[in-house]
Amino acid sequence: MSLLNTNQINEALKKLNQWEYKNNAISRSFKFSTYMEGISYVQSLALIAESENHHPDITIGWCNVKIEYTSHDLGGITDNCIKMATLTTNLFKKKN
Repeated sequence: MSLLNTNQINEALKKLNQWEYKNNAISRSFKFSTYMEGISYVQSLALIAESENHHPDITIGWCNVKIEYTSHDLGGITDNCIKMATLTTNLFKKKN
């Protein structure tokens, strides 16, 4: 697995709504109606991340969950990060 360059990342993010590239990571915040809906989402996402062996950094707030992907091993964004961002977005759409 190799790192994507900035152009590759920006092209990939055009297909993903509301994801941002900053500080060698891609991130997005997801809003929920209740705190527990956010927690349920995180639990479901954790199962996907474990099965894909690519885990996000997660920040949980009141009705808000921020997800951030980077390859800690390589120090930037890989195809796996983009794949997980896509799966993360699809899970959000499915749950809402």
